Amino acid sequence: MSKLVLSLLAAVAVLAPIRAGADAGHDHGPAPAPALANINAPQRLPDGSVYLPKLTQRQLALRTMVAEQGRSPQAVELYGKVMMDPNAGGKVQPMVAGRVEPGPRGLPSLGQAVTKGEVLAYVRPSVGAIERANQAAQAAELRANRTLAEKRLARLQQLEGTVPQKDVDAASAEVQALTERLAAVGGSLSTTEALVAPASGIVAAASVVAGQVVDAREVLFEIVDPNRLLVEAIAHDAKLATHITAASARIEPGVSIALTLVGAGRSLREQALPILFRFNAGKQPLPPLTVGQPLTVVVQTDQSVAGIAVPATAIVKDRNNQDIVWVHAGPERFVARTVRFVPIDGATATLVDGATAGDRIVVQGASLLNQVR
Repeated sequence: MSKLVLSLLAAVAVLAPIRAGADAGHDHGPAPAPALANINAPQRLPDGSVYLPKLTQRQLALRTMVAEQGRSPQAVELYGKVMMDPNAGGKVQPMVAGRVEPGPRGLPSLGQAVTKGEVLAYVRPSVGAIERANQAAQAAELRANRTLAEKRLARLQQLEGTVPQKDVDAASAEVQALTERLAAVGGSLSTTEALVAPASGIVAAASVVAGQVVDAREVLFEIVDPNRLLVEAIAHDAKLATHITAASARIEPGVSIALTLVGAGRSLREQALPILFRFNAGKQPLPPLTVGQPLTVVVQTDQSVAGIAVPATAIVKDRNNQDIVWVHAGPERFVARTVRFVPIDGATATLVDGATAGDRIVVQGASLLNQVR
């Protein structure tokens, strides 16, 4: 027992100075600075900035620009949609109800190119049994009358010189009129209506199959020229149309197409003014667009705003859904700045608050940098 007691007393003597030092004011000294888990891995630092090694910066293809203060045209974003040019497209509708029959090249399919005046399909009018019987009876009556008229004309021609010439001419005219009436009635029983393309383009919509019975004025095909499309935007400020100097359509982030103002309406539609634009892509073909596709129209006005012009791809959303840009604060350190901006066109924006001149703002790869956690 004595050896055990001595061992316990020795342990207490060794720990006593340590406990005494720790209890004196509870002062453990300054806390060590947090160390990076992996100095070679990109990661979000406790202060919200991002550590990104040079190798990762090259892999993400980050690009920066020096912010410069200036003035840019003030712009307004409008809701718009793609529309068909009425002079470069149209709808194909039958005038009468009937059964659809394929055209010379068969029924057109979606995306098929057609030319103006090309026959797309035929519609054979639907005739009821009573109407068909009436037309057959009328045709039989006309044939009988024509036979009698032909015999009368033959007798008058035999008596030529003894009867007035006007009687011969009247009989001849009667025979010709009966022949034409019989042809019209007989053709109505077997005639078909040809559906032709109203303009050159592609088939944008097709809702018919062979043998289908359709009604009059039913839309069977829609023809659209994909290189001649319009954009209709809705403006709630009726005076905006008089201040527009340029416009562009934002197809996707960072991609826009210039627009040319066609004109503005003079009557409100749902308390808004419709403004019509035309794509101005030059000789380059338009990207794939569909009629009715929504897009954002950015119109520039004759007024200007002070700020820093940056590409629209430099502005991203943080986890609080706020607009931010990333500033290159150090060789391998990036800091997020909350900003306010106004658009210039579909690919450029002006930072009016949150950034200062001289900042190195990330303009390429900002979305990838924003995903580092």
